[in-house]
Amino acid sequence: MSEIDRLLGIMRKLRSPEGCPWDREQTVETLKPYAVEEVYEVIDAIDRGDMADHCEELGDLLLQVVFQSQLREEDGIFNFEDVAKSISDKLVRRHPHVFGEVDVADAAEVLVNWNAIKETEKAGRKADDSVLDKVPKHLPALLKAHDLQKQAAKVGFDWPEVGQVLDKVEEEVQELREAIANGDQAHAREELGDLLFALANVGRHLDGNAEQILQDGNQKFQQRFRAVEAQVKARGKEMSDCSLAELDAVWDEVKRG
Repeated sequence: MSEIDRLLGIMRKLRSPEGCPWDREQTVETLKPYAVEEVYEVIDAIDRGDMADHCEELGDLLLQVVFQSQLREEDGIFNFEDVAKSISDKLVRRHPHVFGEVDVADAAEVLVNWNAIKETEKAGRKADDSVLDKVPKHLPALLKAHDLQKQAAKVGFDWPEVGQVLDKVEEEVQELREAIANGDQAHAREELGDLLFALANVGRHLDGNAEQILQDGNQKFQQRFRAVEAQVKARGKEMSDCSLAELDAVWDEVKRG
């Protein structure tokens, strides 16, 4: 028995009348948060360079695929074999330069072919489908903003220069200031959303992804804040005992290195 067969057998047992009450209660809807969580835990293990944890977290992610496949099999819709066949067929179909007779010069040409094949696969879609339909609705907000903008750019709806995007950022900042000055909280939140969307666009024009850029910013803040905490404690004080001016001074010291 292969380990995949063993895993599938365990999942069937857990879902059986003699199985686990918790597993038997789950649906594809209740499993959605776990699927998202496992993806982030895989990424975290990669970032930490923990090979054992990376292996374990990939297993947890695979469990989500097996679990949902088992639920769909019970409904008579598809099973794990169908899932594996679907992705195998797609990989072969989209790599004609490996499994067919197509020649490519480099990775850029591979992407051109890949996107062309994707379009032929979707030729049967409704005429009123939007290019934005390709963006999953449950992506994290900044990542979704990036992907929405990328899809719009593919059909020419994009500024050619990053300076124009920065002009839009300044426009949104001014509109946010006005909404706050008017005491209109609902409008201010709406304008803040527009500002964040525009800032995500700046990141895309800088060949970055706003989600990762903000994650990098979060990490830098954490490192510097922990350094501030350490310096304050080294001086025999607690953060809560310091004024904002004192904390700012320590923060500036940390920034200067």
